[in-house]
Amino acid sequence: MEPRNEEKILRISVAIDGPAGAGKSTIAKLVGEKHNLMYINTGAMYRAVALKAKENNLLPEKVDEICNLLFGMEMHFENDDLILNNENIQEKITMPNISSIVSGYASIPEVRSILVKLQRDMSSKFDVIMDGRDIGTVVLKDASFKFFLTASPEERAKRRFNELRERNLECSYDQILKDIIDRDYKDTHRATDPLRKADDAIEIDTTNLDINGVVNTINEYIEKGK
Repeated sequence: MEPRNEEKILRISVAIDGPAGAGKSTIAKLVGEKHNLMYINTGAMYRAVALKAKENNLLPEKVDEICNLLFGMEMHFENDDLILNNENIQEKITMPNISSIVSGYASIPEVRSILVKLQRDMSSKFDVIMDGRDIGTVVLKDASFKFFLTASPEERAKRRFNELRERNLECSYDQILKDIIDRDYKDTHRATDPLRKADDAIEIDTTNLDINGVVNTINEYIEKGK
């Protein structure tokens, strides 16, 4: 994908927000492929921070140390996997032990400020689709299209449970459901950039929809709006 030059007009930018387990990443990848957009998984970037902080025994209270750590992290995406300092960490950041702690690091204002700048820099160079929790409200306020995906906590826990079992990882549905409910509360009640639907976002409840159904719905809105 080529960066935009000064004469090129941005064809499209898409923001997809929603709670954990709503299917944002999978759906964003497919929509991005359809419309030739660079997919940027902002949630993975926050997970990378949590991973490195954990490896360095840094609790969320150690803000200065975490920010110093972040300044030494080079992140980019290859085939939708997050590469951190030349290491593919995609599998590591999707493990339950990272899922359970990422909110604590994602709620740090200084961390959010640094990563939002990185995300905006990417969007200034490429046509993008981003998913996360504050894309339509903070990162891409002027996105061409904004979507907010939801699903019941039980459905999201079931999806996550099945995903982990397919990877032959031991897990508990009840614990996953508890973690999701806790994550929802933290994400919607944090002081900095809480999870909420942008006023101009299109809400899609994915509880009773399969992936293709959601992707087709989003594609229809984009095709109509071009």
